[in-house]
Amino acid sequence: MHDIKAIRDNPEAFEAFEAAWSAKGRSGAAAEAVRLDAQLRAAQTALQESQAKRNEASKRIGMAKAQKDEAQAQTLMAEVETLKALMAEAAVLEAEAGSQLKDLLASLPNIPAHDVPPGEDEAGNIEIRRWGDASTLPAGRLNAPKDHVDLGAALGGMDFEAAARMSGARFVVLKGQIARLERALGQFMLDLQTVQHDYIEVSPPLLVKDEALYGTGQLPKFAEDLFRTTAEHWLIPTAEVSLTNIVREQIIDEAALPLRMTALTPSFRSEAGASGRDTRGMIRQHQFYKVELVSITTPDQSEAEHERMVGCAEAVLKALKLPFRTMLLCTGDMGFGARKTYDLEVWLPSQNTFREISSCSNCGDFQARRMDARFRKAGEKGTQYVHTLNGSGLAVGRTLVAVLENYQDENGVITVPEVLVPYMGGITHLGGQA
Repeated sequence: MHDIKAIRDNPEAFEAFEAAWSAKGRSGAAAEAVRLDAQLRAAQTALQESQAKRNEASKRIGMAKAQKDEAQAQTLMAEVETLKALMAEAAVLEAEAGSQLKDLLASLPNIPAHDVPPGEDEAGNIEIRRWGDASTLPAGRLNAPKDHVDLGAALGGMDFEAAARMSGARFVVLKGQIARLERALGQFMLDLQTVQHDYIEVSPPLLVKDEALYGTGQLPKFAEDLFRTTAEHWLIPTAEVSLTNIVREQIIDEAALPLRMTALTPSFRSEAGASGRDTRGMIRQHQFYKVELVSITTPDQSEAEHERMVGCAEAVLKALKLPFRTMLLCTGDMGFGARKTYDLEVWLPSQNTFREISSCSNCGDFQARRMDARFRKAGEKGTQYVHTLNGSGLAVGRTLVAVLENYQDENGVITVPEVLVPYMGGITHLGGQA
């Protein structure tokens, strides 16, 4: 959600919003917002003026009756009826303009930060840094590394056919050591973020109401990407929704910020816009586990907190010794609610390329305005909107894929990364002893 007053009263802000929205295919959106705002304020003024005149006329009716001036009383009563009609008309115009303005502002994406590179799609993204050397891992010595689907099938721990029989496409049944490896990854990530990086562990609801998804920006624009129940709840597409909405309609003391939260939950996505993409394997599924990171900060903390969050996500890949690169997304590749986003892309040997495994975004006050989440500085009466940030730390399924592929040897045996061995009960290899 955006501040219509800033768009209306600040020419520089107006130009920035207009340019950003035009780049997203919404040319003229800022001008339309200002036009609807003018209509709304005109209707409000007309309503207030009619109310004042009606109140004054009503007082004069009493005075006329006290003076037994029936003719004057009748004239004033007729005036009151006319003013009531004008008030009703102004109220309708106010409601219509207000609804249209709210719907328009709710449909418009966040404004990119000043240092976000321009671009239309992922081709405009900029590589910030790269870490790790794939050749030092077991798969780096193979001429033709297998993909995770073949590796999982050979180990008897990945069954897409059984999942399809019960649930359809884009699901998987994990069994045995691979199921345990998935669990180990999630627990390791959660422990890393809580113990080393001071995130508070949260176990949030997986079902939320419309208002929660509106607050974080998934509704109304992305309803088709979500799963809705018959009880009018939605399955969360990410724990970002639940964690961020914890501060919904709250006023937080500045001393409590930054507030850092993490959760390991399933995520549910319809993948409506991904038809035909990544149909093989676990890269793009309807259900997957993810460790989510959410920070609530003051405006002056959010930029530094964003860099910190990216480092916390990178720490998982470094601990697992998985090669990755960090990308700064361009304007055309960022999500709806983000003002700045970094993606982490992990190396997948079978595809000979990097694939996204984490996305860390600073949303500024975009979500806070939609949720009415504020903070108060000590000794001050007024409040300000908080800034919200979210990131994956990491997507567990894609991390499982990366571990299987990077740690495979020529016999299909998977070496368990050293940091995961304690979570695996001492197991060091999947599929036998190397």
